[in-house]
Amino acid sequence: MSGTADLAGVYAAVEESAGLLDIACEREKVWPILAAYEDVLPSAVIGFRVATNSRHEGEFDCRFTVPGTVDPYVVAVAEGLIAQDGHPIESLIEDVRKHCPVDSYGVDFGVLGGFKKIWAYFPGGRHESLSHLAEVPTMPPSLGATQEFFARYGLADQVDLIGVDYASKTMNVYFAASPDVVSAETVLAMHREIGLSEPSEGMLDFCCKAFGVYATLNWDSLEVERIAYSVKTEDPLELSAQLGAKVEQFLKTVPYGVDAPKMVYAAVTSDGEEYYKLQSYYQWRTDSRLNLSYIGGRSA
Repeated sequence: MSGTADLAGVYAAVEESAGLLDIACEREKVWPILAAYEDVLPSAVIGFRVATNSRHEGEFDCRFTVPGTVDPYVVAVAEGLIAQDGHPIESLIEDVRKHCPVDSYGVDFGVLGGFKKIWAYFPGGRHESLSHLAEVPTMPPSLGATQEFFARYGLADQVDLIGVDYASKTMNVYFAASPDVVSAETVLAMHREIGLSEPSEGMLDFCCKAFGVYATLNWDSLEVERIAYSVKTEDPLELSAQLGAKVEQFLKTVPYGVDAPKMVYAAVTSDGEEYYKLQSYYQWRTDSRLNLSYIGGRSA
């Protein structure tokens, strides 16, 4: 249904899909966000995501792409979707856009939590470097402080996009990953170096299939908070991933995007909890920046 999304139709799909997980969709949280970006929905990639960890239990997320001609942060502030309190995160998207070419954006919200994140995608085939991004004045200091760590694993100049999480005041740096970067040996070495628990055998097998790696950073620490791995698949149930009964049931019953690809993300929390995030698409576009990131990552 590429190019045909409408506000009522997207809302109905979000509500129905969340209901498959026994999650009630709060219209007062969801409708204003969709309405704020109504003009971009027909041409957007629209995905639904659910996570298996305790932090995200009972939540259902929707995310969609936004063209580079629209500043999603300006829209969010104008529509009252983001509360400002003077944190440097509020200027990050604008500062990144001034410092780097930005191809397009993405928006993420939860049916319970409301507006959460904005992504900024850099042009396909034109990776950014951590050293260049560290020059952005509102970047978390941890980005500059961890450059050497990522350089040791061949990632420092492979940044495809960044994600800015206004709800948790963190940011993600997404790297295109070559097979060497996601080898079992390298994954274990990275976890050990930053003090994260080692993945189980099943998760390690999953990580080795990844096309991308992303790190979570914040403004209050100079350390890497988390490393996660991204896998694209036609059938998540074939992966060595413990998705849980509800997520598996969702996969088997969701009526949207059945033939579209799926994204699965995996990570280990600081306290050793392993979890997965499943992303299924209501509306997919093969010419999207999201798909180009996948292709670029696998050919690196």
